[in-house]
Amino acid sequence: MRLQLHRRLSRRLAGCAAALAAALVATLSAPAAPTAHAATTDPTTTVTTTATAAAAAGAGYWHTSGRQILDEAGNPVRIAGINWFGFETGNYVVHGLWSRDYKSMIDQMKSLGYNTIRLPYSDDIFKGTTPASINTASGMNADLVGLNSLGVMDKLVAYAGNVGMKVILDRHRPDSGGQSALWYTSAVPESTWLANLKSIAARYANNSAVIGIDLHNEPHDPACWGCGDLATDWRLAAQRGGEAVLSANPKLLVFVEGVQSFNGSSYWWGGNLQGAGQYPVQLSVPNRVVYSAHDYATSVAQQTWFSDPSFPSNMPGVWDKNWGYLFNQNIAPVWVGEFGTTLQSTVDQAWLKALVQYLRPTATSGADSFQWTFWSWNPNSGDTGGILNDDWTTVNTVKDGYLASVKAPGFGSSTGGNPGGDAQAPSVPGGLTVTGTTASSVSLSWTASTDNTAVTGYDVYRNGAKVASTASTSYTDSGLSAATAYSYTVRAKDAAGNVSAASAAVTATTATGGGGTNAGCAAAISLNDWGSGLTATVTVTNTGSAPVKGWQVSWTWPTSLQISSSWSANVTRSGQTVTATNLSYNGVLAPAASTSFGVQATRTDASAAATATAVCTATS
Repeated sequence: MRLQLHRRLSRRLAGCAAALAAALVATLSAPAAPTAHAATTDPTTTVTTTATAAAAAGAGYWHTSGRQILDEAGNPVRIAGINWFGFETGNYVVHGLWSRDYKSMIDQMKSLGYNTIRLPYSDDIFKGTTPASINTASGMNADLVGLNSLGVMDKLVAYAGNVGMKVILDRHRPDSGGQSALWYTSAVPESTWLANLKSIAARYANNSAVIGIDLHNEPHDPACWGCGDLATDWRLAAQRGGEAVLSANPKLLVFVEGVQSFNGSSYWWGGNLQGAGQYPVQLSVPNRVVYSAHDYATSVAQQTWFSDPSFPSNMPGVWDKNWGYLFNQNIAPVWVGEFGTTLQSTVDQAWLKALVQYLRPTATSGADSFQWTFWSWNPNSGDTGGILNDDWTTVNTVKDGYLASVKAPGFGSSTGGNPGGDAQAPSVPGGLTVTGTTASSVSLSWTASTDNTAVTGYDVYRNGAKVASTASTSYTDSGLSAATAYSYTVRAKDAAGNVSAASAAVTATTATGGGGTNAGCAAAISLNDWGSGLTATVTVTNTGSAPVKGWQVSWTWPTSLQISSSWSANVTRSGQTVTATNLSYNGVLAPAASTSFGVQATRTDASAAATATAVCTATS
């Protein structure tokens, strides 16, 4: 199945003739309009970010921890960004500079709430290419005069860092001629790819505005994952590419896209990460791998899942299978590096709404969410359009509005002061409940708070003293005394540092000590609800002092909330009671260990409530 062929042929430049004509009149230095498809100097130059940027939320280089990305101080951060293409085309520079100054473009991105820029490039720019179509009339882009492509990239990276944004460099193509299935071609061998990855990593080694490199854009058939063929196994190639990057800068993140096919199952180019769980990318520097998927709508190509009778309720299951499981199972962070649509069809509108919900709204999940960069900033992507309209200045407010709930100003971090002047505290967490106790622990859950910008986490208080901070809506307090009563409250906090009032208090009494043979577990449900359906991720934690050999979780849902699928558990239902039991591979849990399973459901009644308190029982 030749998935994505349509997009690679049709995403070509469009709709900017009038703006370009005006630019040509304004300056003789602006060559002809770009005609290549969108997607993407002196190599000794380095640029360092200012102290202002270093003090901002998300400062420094980043690393991974489970499914989250953390900044240098250990705070969870969220990439909520935009693709700005052009360096990978025959213009050898980001598009739109024929109309505007690059600084005004970056300022506008930041003002809209995007915090990261993905910059596609091709290996051509390492040859000293001269940028085309840069308007320098009346002082516009004045500091770009005479620079080659890499010199212009330096300027963009430096300015992005100065205003507090991050940059991900995307090796999009071997050359400006077009996309390649594999990471190498006859003209650009693997040795060149590796050398150039190492070169660009070294170039920005002193600039933490560049947080990582996307090794190659959209590998597809015959690229494989885990097949062991050195000529086609993208997973093995990604390990070689990642080592090249880390040899020059061990602090960078290494972004690894998927392939097209795995074990006979096909998906979007670069979007199939089904093999990553079985065959993970392993690098010599730990906590650096971020998996990346691409996902598109019908304006790019028609796929079978769009015509499924249950669409869009079927989409979370599709995403879970291809890339979402890596996040759901806490294997690694997942970054949707490209997703976009013209939004012209109702199917595409439903798809984007469902995907945004699946990515986890910042207000409810904070930085414990999927990472993303939307395709694209540019309006001249033929099969998706962009956030900017064809005038390269005004904003497509409808398209931008779909993304509002998953933006993360300040990277969704709880540090960095109050850059936006936000003085509004989040709402008070509700429904604080004790979900489990053992002789030495108490498990709690509560409903998510809301905020005018974004809730980034919660502080948990025991007997009036703060004992923990968490990005989720559940927490297990351990190391407690047996047969003792404890009082708990929770407060929500946002990116500006505002803290809510305390929740209503709950009291929990730990169990009587049992000589270290205590078996106990707690379960917490996290919902991804899009109205007509939802997915529920349930995390089971061993709260006892002995290993758990098996577990069972139950909760009640109205019968009008019908279960359509499940994963990582045996799920049954009797009336309103839903019961899930472990599978053979995930029943044994060491003390404090956890595992997750999921359920997908559809609504036959729009008013059916999905909130639930899960009760867990365990055997030792």
